[in-house]
Amino acid sequence: MSQRFPEKSARDDERPDPEALLKRYHLSDNDLEKAASPTSVKRGEGAQLHPGRLRVYLGSAAGVGKTYAMLNEGKRRKERGTDVVVGYVETHGRVQTQVQLGDLEVLPRKKISYRGVTLEEMDTEAIIARHPQVVLIDELAHTNVAGSEHHKRYQDVFDVLDAGIDVITTLNVQHLESLNDLVESITGVRVRETLPDRILDEADEVELIDIAPSALRQ
Repeated sequence: MSQRFPEKSARDDERPDPEALLKRYHLSDNDLEKAASPTSVKRGEGAQLHPGRLRVYLGSAAGVGKTYAMLNEGKRRKERGTDVVVGYVETHGRVQTQVQLGDLEVLPRKKISYRGVTLEEMDTEAIIARHPQVVLIDELAHTNVAGSEHHKRYQDVFDVLDAGIDVITTLNVQHLESLNDLVESITGVRVRETLPDRILDEADEVELIDIAPSALRQ
């Protein structure tokens, strides 16, 4: 019996096509079933690189709901009895995202003084000391403030994984180094916070989050 797929919805030329991204990064051989649905692909078929497992919510654009999805999964896991904490999250003032925090345990951030200003970063040492089963960490491509142990947040995440803690995190496709030139040619803006594509390759599971352009504009 042949399998039928819904027709693709129209997309803005400015936004990367999720299906093309899936094929480009070999995340899936199938078409998306519908634009609003996440597409999950397990990648941990070979030897695991870290004691902890890495799951990435990959967004096709900013504002598609990566953080919401990450927090929602954290809540579901906690309800099933898993020890889950929030290591770092940015709600960007979105009420629905803030609601998803619910009663999840949120670890305090580390305060770092830089040029007379006190800034906050994820406290990797506190996460490892607390040693939950799962930690939620937003914005994988984030660049840490000068004076931090590591330059990039994904390096902090590797420390957490090496401690045997599972990590659920978020990333936008425009932060992948291989897409940097393409994004600049389309938007005219150079994305400064990037990470090597190999980081995505090392994830045990990647889930694409996408919504229709009309919903994104609202």
